[in-house]
Amino acid sequence: MDTAISLLRVSKCFRAGKTRHKKQQTQALDNVTLKIGRGEIVALLGANGAGKSTLIDIMLGLTTPTSGQVEVFGVSPREAVLDTKVGAVLQNGGLLPDLKIQDTIELIASTYSNPLPVEEVLSRANLSEIRKRKVQACSGGEQQRLRFALALLGSPELLILDEPTAGMDPTARRHFWEQMQREAERGATILFATHYLREAEQFAHRALLLNHGELVADTPVAALLREYSSLDQAFSTLMKEPSCDSSF
Repeated sequence: MDTAISLLRVSKCFRAGKTRHKKQQTQALDNVTLKIGRGEIVALLGANGAGKSTLIDIMLGLTTPTSGQVEVFGVSPREAVLDTKVGAVLQNGGLLPDLKIQDTIELIASTYSNPLPVEEVLSRANLSEIRKRKVQACSGGEQQRLRFALALLGSPELLILDEPTAGMDPTARRHFWEQMQREAERGATILFATHYLREAEQFAHRALLLNHGELVADTPVAALLREYSSLDQAFSTLMKEPSCDSSF
C-alpha cells in the first residue's frame, strides 16, 4: 500500500516559560512513529491535552516538529497542502461572519486553479438548502459543514479532520459521516480526531491512541472490539483515564 502520511520519531516541545534557574518545556509529542496508507480511515483518539491537535498541526505543516521526520505523499506537509493534496476541517477560525455560505465557497474557490464546482461542493457538504444564510447566522454544526465544503474544493487525496462534528446534533453527525463514507469510497485517505468514540467505532478502520504525547496504541478497530466490548472500554483501559463521551 502506498504511504499517505509518514512520521519517524517525531517529538514536539513547547516553551512554557522559565524558572529562576532553567527554561521549562511542555512535551506535546514524544517520539511518535507511524505510517498511514492511501485509502485508510484512521481515528486519532486521546484525552484533552494528549497531543492530537499538535500532531494534526504537524501533518498540515502549521508547525514543525522539534525533532523527527514528517512526509505527506512523499513530500513535506506544506508542499502537499500547496499541491491541494490535503484538505482540513479544523475546530474553529477561518470564516468571515458577514459572508453568505455560497459567497464564502465562491471566494475560496477563486484561489484554486481548478476547484470543484461550487454546486457540487454545496451538495456534498449538505449545504444547498442554506446556501444564502450568513455565516454569523449558522449554528456551530453548520459552520463545521462549511469548513468541510471548503476542504473539498481542491479535490484532496487526504482529509484531516479535527473534531469535525463538534457542535452538530446527532442527526447532523449521522449525515456528516454518511458523506464521509462516500468520500472514502471515492478513494480519499481520512484521518480524524474525535471525542465521540462511537464515530470511531462505526467509521474508522484503525485507531491511534495518544496519551500525554506518546502513541500508546496503533491497532485495527476490529481487533480492539474483539478484545473489548467497545472502544469506550478500550480507551479507558489503555489510557487508564476516565472514558470519553461515547454518544452518537
